Amino acid sequence: MEEGKAVVLAEGLYSSTDGKTAHGLVRKSLRYKIVGVIDSTLAGRDAGEVLDGKPRGIKIYSSLGEALREHPDTRFLIIGVATAGGKLPENYRAIVKEALKKGLSIVSGLHEFLSDDPELMRLAREHGAEIIDVRKIYYNKRVFYTGRIREVKALKVVVIGTDSAIGKRTVAHMITDELNKRSVKAVFVGTGQTAWMQGAKYVFVLDSVINDFIPGVLEETVLRAYVEEKPKVIVVPGQGSPLHPVFPGSYEILNLLKPEVVVLQHAPGRKHLDGFPEYPMPPLEKFLRLVELITDRRVYAITINTEGLGREEALREKERIEKETGIPTVIPLLEGVGRIVDLMLRDFPELKV
Repeated sequence: MEEGKAVVLAEGLYSSTDGKTAHGLVRKSLRYKIVGVIDSTLAGRDAGEVLDGKPRGIKIYSSLGEALREHPDTRFLIIGVATAGGKLPENYRAIVKEALKKGLSIVSGLHEFLSDDPELMRLAREHGAEIIDVRKIYYNKRVFYTGRIREVKALKVVVIGTDSAIGKRTVAHMITDELNKRSVKAVFVGTGQTAWMQGAKYVFVLDSVINDFIPGVLEETVLRAYVEEKPKVIVVPGQGSPLHPVFPGSYEILNLLKPEVVVLQHAPGRKHLDGFPEYPMPPLEKFLRLVELITDRRVYAITINTEGLGREEALREKERIEKETGIPTVIPLLEGVGRIVDLMLRDFPELKV
């Protein structure tokens, strides 16, 4: 499935939550072989080590030229940031033009469609390159709800978050991988542009689809994964946050799928919603009650994003949250998600058959 080597553009933003597309690609990529990240502020370091302390052999470069000197057969430049409003940062345009002039194709998940830009498209045509706007692929998708979601008999796991850019997709991948490692067939169904770039077989971009058609497109994607793969578990990451006034997206997923397992990803170190200091982080209890109202089930497990916390602080927060809520709580990047899967195998014995 791999389509070729790619460098990821995250200039000035790799160490921020805006760099979440780059983060996802550094952690996992089946569609492209990621050979480097461009961010001059972190040049020379290992992208994995900067991200979560785990070296992954992906170097951070100061410029596109430096990356191409070490990887001259690179075919793609991926826009690795998800900015507010989905606009291309102004200082990225010159790098995109440089890439097109060198014959590299551009992959972008922004709301701003680079393939609609006359100058960039002219450069692409002149140099035999392509501009792939991932959100555009799903922009005109029109599928209305049919009710066939009821045919899906696999256990449905949805990972939602208390905020955007908090690690929902990463946790969903980890749970899927852990189940498969234990010979419980699980399929990941992506709901965003980064999942498409990572090479998810079953994916759509929720915030590119007209709201009326989101349940239908989600239903169609989950049903196709169920029919084609016959998995015992389907794992779906949410989008945004159910209480986020700016980035919604998880309500539709919870309400349509009515998952048997809801995992809530939370960052206790965040005092306000990411990028919106005017919105304090809603109380955790509010999310727990909301999930129960929508799905008629309690949150199954809470997972912790350690952003802004040292290791000991994170462990203390984990213990506090588990004690106060009575809900199993784990720190995936420190402990893995094995405990959650242990509980699933205990509570849903049909998974072992």
